[in-house]
Amino acid sequence: MTDPVALGPLAGVRVLDFSSVVMGPYATQILGDLGADVIAIEEASGDTNRIMGPGPGRGMSGISLNLLRNKRNVCLDLKSEAGRDAFLRIAATCDVVVTNLRPAPLARLRLDYAAIREVRADIVMCQAHGWPSDGVDANKPAYDDVIQASAGIADAFERQSGTPALAPTLVADKVAGLTIVYAVLAAMFHRERTGEGQFVEVPMIDALTSFTLVEHGCAAIPEPPLGSAGYSRMLAPERRPYATTDGWVAVLPYSASNYNDLFREGGRLDLIDDARVLSASTRAVNAGDLYALIDPIIATRSSGFWIEYCSRHDIPAGPVRSLDDLVAELPIEQHPTMGAYRQIPPPVRFAATPASVRRHAPLLGEHGREVLLEAGLSDDAIDALVGDSLTTE
Repeated sequence: MTDPVALGPLAGVRVLDFSSVVMGPYATQILGDLGADVIAIEEASGDTNRIMGPGPGRGMSGISLNLLRNKRNVCLDLKSEAGRDAFLRIAATCDVVVTNLRPAPLARLRLDYAAIREVRADIVMCQAHGWPSDGVDANKPAYDDVIQASAGIADAFERQSGTPALAPTLVADKVAGLTIVYAVLAAMFHRERTGEGQFVEVPMIDALTSFTLVEHGCAAIPEPPLGSAGYSRMLAPERRPYATTDGWVAVLPYSASNYNDLFREGGRLDLIDDARVLSASTRAVNAGDLYALIDPIIATRSSGFWIEYCSRHDIPAGPVRSLDDLVAELPIEQHPTMGAYRQIPPPVRFAATPASVRRHAPLLGEHGREVLLEAGLSDDAIDALVGDSLTTE
């Protein structure tokens, strides 16, 4: 990879990534894929995502190989005056700052929006943390598990299975990360029209609650409520992949004709045009019963049979694929120091301004001198600032 010039829609935009773990770095990874020049600030000890699971070398987990791509890395001690001043010198060259520090730690560092705005009046600063800054929980720590439980995910599992559970993916971190991206883009669009920067706050709890209640607000949304929250079809215990003679498939009959075709193939002619399948509302109300009727039908044939049959009859269906199978399909790239790895491609395809992966995940402090020189510091000042924490040697 030769770090070609960015062609994405955010080419020419510079983002200062002052975040950690997954939520903020995921957001800035997306902004980098879209063409932004992302400068990530880390402590010399490195961020948690660098040790989240195994990796090919010290300070580079399998997660960080993709999460940290398209970024330049600078190590700074922000508790020192020299480190803080260097941070502000870099911020003055940036269009956007993204942080997930809580209000109190950010205030202690004297790096809140007011301080950053002094060096760049039109800056867009996005602060994303667990809880709203104007609430009593503003400075409480928050991680994905806690936010999932607080935003209704655990309750949805309990309604479905009888036991509270958490989604086995970092849904809160990633939903909040995506929310950061669209919030930053909207604020930048406002700046393009008016010349005004602004402060943007993304509380994780608000992002995931909004996400969860899209469908699960349901009958509780009208006032007075017409029933309990929770979308019944999604909460049906029978909603799951079906066992076949040789594996599993996901099949979602979505119309009366879909159900009738499955009933016909399964020899259940008595269920053709059953009252429960005749309208969208009756299918939703009776989802659990209908899924249970399909279960023994799917069990009579192979997965391959059902994928072909459903395709032929325009019934939504797909195989149950393993995480390992998904990873095995990713392209292989060569990191300059860590060796071969699987690269997760950008999921958006632009006709005129393609997203791209231009830089491999950086080593700690790999671009410190380069970035600080761009920010106007001299070689002597850089040497005095952090010494060997700017290098990986």
